[in-house]
Amino acid sequence: MLVICRALQGLCSGPMVPLSQTILLRTFPPDKRTIALALWAMTVLLAPIFGPVVGGWIVDNFSWPWIFLINLPIGLFSFAVCTAMLRPDAQRGTAGPIDVPGIVLLVIGVGSLQAMLDLGHDRGWFGSPLIVTLAVVAGLAIVSLLIWEAGEAHPVVDLSLFRDRTFSFCVLIISLGMMSFSVVGVVFPLWMQAVMGYNAFHAGLATASLGVLALVFSILVGLHAHRFDARVLATFGFLVFAAVLAWDAHFTLKMTFAQIAAPGLIQGIGLPCFFIPLTAATLSRIPDDRLAAASSLSNFLRTLSAAFGTAMSVTLWDNRATYHYDVVSQSVTHASANTQRFVHTLNAMGVDGVRELTTLHQVVMQQAYMMATNDMFWMASMTCLALAAMMWLTRPKRGAAASFGH
Repeated sequence: MLVICRALQGLCSGPMVPLSQTILLRTFPPDKRTIALALWAMTVLLAPIFGPVVGGWIVDNFSWPWIFLINLPIGLFSFAVCTAMLRPDAQRGTAGPIDVPGIVLLVIGVGSLQAMLDLGHDRGWFGSPLIVTLAVVAGLAIVSLLIWEAGEAHPVVDLSLFRDRTFSFCVLIISLGMMSFSVVGVVFPLWMQAVMGYNAFHAGLATASLGVLALVFSILVGLHAHRFDARVLATFGFLVFAAVLAWDAHFTLKMTFAQIAAPGLIQGIGLPCFFIPLTAATLSRIPDDRLAAASSLSNFLRTLSAAFGTAMSVTLWDNRATYHYDVVSQSVTHASANTQRFVHTLNAMGVDGVRELTTLHQVVMQQAYMMATNDMFWMASMTCLALAAMMWLTRPKRGAAASFGH
């Protein structure tokens, strides 16, 4: 039932981001679109930043069902506001025919792929018949979708948008960027709780440090983005991310909470610097009558990439931890001076026999996951450097951040 309800939640919430972005682009004149997009970006960025804090506090002080129940008053309020304010706009234009086969193939393909990624780690990946079946279904559905959409007059996925070089590269860059961001966003709080021993609230609080400067710079970027080439701002944002993630990759088990949270403050500078200009550059060469389709497609792929990053993150983290455990455990022998000193310390504390071996295992495992976490940070840092270089393969219009869509 929980899975079904979550699927329905995704079905209803999925259109919110592209619809809200499209409404803004059609409502505001070109010279006001950047600041409107900046305000929109603030709301998009707030969820992954403050969600862990509120969620952690609820889990620690109440129970997990309240994570879902808290959405009821918020949803009812949002419904009332949308009903009151958007009713006049709902009757503008005429809707084209619905691409039912395309939607069915899309749901089957993406759903099977997501299920494969979610269940793969627990089921042993392709050693499981279920995972193999999901992979085959996903592959067939996605290939069929591409073939169908190529000849459909009103496609649910407008592949012709990828003929535009800037749109294609920008979608690829922002998708890979959000995938990398999601991997770190999942591993970081897990590391804080499972390895460093913090509760869910403090793990969320450390994650939320990213939002302090992100909110401020969202406004600054929105006000002044028209003065810069979108590629310059996006490159700066990715370089900030790469530098901070390289800083994170030097974390140790002796870090204090303040030392863990500090890099997030600086990272908050880079997030709006790449997210807002990159979104503007993505749509900079798209005509007004195709903005809705382009916005929907780019946001769909961004969200899908983030979901894939989330699904793969724990698998990558566990695999790297297993590798480091094997390497580190080879040096934990009776002939090792460090091991002998540690065992003597344990014996002096009254720990011996089975408890001694258990403690050694726990220490090695803790170090292995610390090293695996650093690997994830390094991987994300290198990805951001590559994306900064890829940004210069795009050709957004000059002043794209202020005039996209025209």
